[in-house]
Amino acid sequence: MKLRNPESRIQNPESRIRNHAAKGFTLVELLLVLVILGTLAAIVLPKFSGTTERARQTQAQTQISTFGTALDAFEVDAGRYPSGANGLLDLIQRPSDVVDWRGPYLKNESEIPNDPWGNPYIYECPGRYNPNGYDLSSMGTDGQQGTEDDVSNWQQPARKQ
Repeated sequence: MKLRNPESRIQNPESRIRNHAAKGFTLVELLLVLVILGTLAAIVLPKFSGTTERARQTQAQTQISTFGTALDAFEVDAGRYPSGANGLLDLIQRPSDVVDWRGPYLKNESEIPNDPWGNPYIYECPGRYNPNGYDLSSMGTDGQQGTEDDVSNWQQPARKQ
């Protein structure tokens, strides 16, 4: 009877690693990973995109509120809200017809910022919705004035369907 060498059963650890690496992944394993990643993307991405849009709307509401505070301070000093072609620009640049201008009324602003979608804010004085004050709005996601996604300083009228 021939005795087996007990060391013959023990493989060299390096050869074990090489044998496993040479096998690679099967097609089924790769497809399973792709299905899992696709499912996760289908669940997670819509949630993040909705959060981004809500964050932009909140940012626009906050910016309109900040403008409102600055416009009220301008009105206290000047006795009126900014009007004419300059509109919001009067908050950071002294208008020639205002004696008691104590601005700039917006902190850390060298220019009037655009809304979160990159469009300028729409300012009207006197306003259509606030005839004794001003209307200030953002056109929202679609970039069109008067649609449901607008953000403004007045209550949007209910839309008929």
